[in-house]
Amino acid sequence: MNPSPPRRPALGVALALAATACFALLDTTSQFVGGVVPVAMAIWLRFLVQTGMTLALLWPGQGRALLHTRMPGWQLLRGALMVTSATVAYLSLQFVQVGAFTAILMLVPLAITLLAGPLLHERVPPRTWWLVLLGLTGAMLVIRPQGEDFQLATLLPLGLVLINALYQITTSRMVRTEDPGTLHFYTGLCGLVVGSVAVMWLWEPLASLQVWVLTGLLGVLGSLGHYFLIQAYQHAPASRLTPLMYAQIGFATLAGWLVFGYVPDGWATAGIALIALCGAMSMRKR
Repeated sequence: MNPSPPRRPALGVALALAATACFALLDTTSQFVGGVVPVAMAIWLRFLVQTGMTLALLWPGQGRALLHTRMPGWQLLRGALMVTSATVAYLSLQFVQVGAFTAILMLVPLAITLLAGPLLHERVPPRTWWLVLLGLTGAMLVIRPQGEDFQLATLLPLGLVLINALYQITTSRMVRTEDPGTLHFYTGLCGLVVGSVAVMWLWEPLASLQVWVLTGLLGVLGSLGHYFLIQAYQHAPASRLTPLMYAQIGFATLAGWLVFGYVPDGWATAGIALIALCGAMSMRKR
């Protein structure tokens, strides 16, 4: 058995921040190509690149051990949740600006806490229900349904919060026996299989080489983000890294401004701040 690498908390923090930057750029790129690349093509190409990069990054160190799993059924479930998450995220970003989208996803930890009650038989403290209610209020300030201009699709990020919470709960169950690299590989492989079946029926040629490259970049950013996060948790405890995930809101808002010229208005800013505050309060010891 190979010895664990020495833990270096500062490196773990740097890797976690790099991961959040990759995820913010992934969402920004998804929004940029969303209007010209069909969802089936985007999902297929993303997971094609992601699976190839995972093999390139992890196979030299793990070899055939990367393929060993004790939970094939759970791997399929986790992969299905990841494909669903990626698809809903891609569609959501056609209706919600990337900074606001990222802020709403910061409700995932609160959703996990709520679902832990019925799924994991854990007690949900009353404070959590209040934080969820305030977090949803913040999400509504960000989305702000407005009369005739309201589109039901703008609520997709809230559905994505539930999907991602189920994904994280599934992951927490699997990491007890599964290698993180193996989890990442099979998740990408499931996405590639589903995407390949879809494009057999829905193939559409992309407009230019630039569009191909930008769509392939989804896989690069997704793979690097997850790889950096895996490495970060090997160097620093989750309690130190989890608060850093909120840096993704800043990265996504900055990217939205640079790429699309979008600056959150006062209501959206208030909603983002309220979501971040609820998330921070949920991490405090009870």
